[in-house]
Amino acid sequence: MKAVWYERTGAAGEVLTFGEMPTPQAGPGEVRVRLHASGVNPADVGRRAGNYRAMEFPRVIPNSDGAGIIDQIGGGVTRLGAGQRVWLYNGQRNGRAFGTAAEYIALAEHLVTPLPDDLSFAAGATLGIPCMTAWCCLFGDGPIAGQTVLVTGGAGAVGHYAVQLAKGAGARVIATVSSGAKAEQAGLAGADLVINYKTEDVVSSTMAFTGGRGIDRVVDVDFGGNIATTLKLMAMNSSIAVYATNGNRNPVVPMRELMEKCIALRTLVLFALPPPFLAAAQADISKWLAAGKRIHNIAGQFPLSETAQAHVAVEKGDKLGTVIVECAR
Repeated sequence: MKAVWYERTGAAGEVLTFGEMPTPQAGPGEVRVRLHASGVNPADVGRRAGNYRAMEFPRVIPNSDGAGIIDQIGGGVTRLGAGQRVWLYNGQRNGRAFGTAAEYIALAEHLVTPLPDDLSFAAGATLGIPCMTAWCCLFGDGPIAGQTVLVTGGAGAVGHYAVQLAKGAGARVIATVSSGAKAEQAGLAGADLVINYKTEDVVSSTMAFTGGRGIDRVVDVDFGGNIATTLKLMAMNSSIAVYATNGNRNPVVPMRELMEKCIALRTLVLFALPPPFLAAAQADISKWLAAGKRIHNIAGQFPLSETAQAHVAVEKGDKLGTVIVECAR
């Protein structure tokens, strides 16, 4: 099969190789997917660059999300069948070296979910880690109907899904963004209030919107960078779900302030969450997709041979949505 891999970390153009690798076979409990699209996440780029941790394997096929068609079933697989259109997540995680920047991937059945017929493979490859993370942040502490949810980075890959999922679950949603274009995207996703944090006062706008009560739940893209502001916005017995903290990798956690408002701090990384919780996310996302038209932002599309350029497009930091690598010839 055609694939892209790296054997050392570094700049995309220097370490990513495009060539032939053996086609994987579906083992027990696995399905093999003929990939049509691969989604590039910031974490995929960070791993390849060496910003996250040292190399864990001698060779790595990057990217963890994707969509395609199952073409081989391993022993013991009961939930899925050959010929099904599917989306998948955590391809290059949990001890797996080979991700979705390839024509095929074989992985555990529980990481694979049926893809609706009306959704393109490129759109399906935007689900994966972004939509799963958004769901787990929103619902890790119970239902959110009637609550006010703040999504920081409301036009980002995770944030854009968090806005849509929260609205679908009956919450009032505030989204913070950094530009007019991102404000438009957050509004299209259904945010009730969009705040440009570079030009507007987040605290006063939020407290006015909530009648001084504050926020029930936060989906936070940058805990360290946001916490000083976030603390001023939280209601009593609220929660903050943190999936990234790039502005300050080692923030001081203000325990006294959190305790005085009984604010629950939920930190999460998708691959470490309990399997039943992740299965609930997949099932609920499937119902959500079937219930109506959704927005799936594709920031750009590159052929498999140009995976390095796709990684650079993510590194630039100005994308709206998920960068996609087209895997099928």
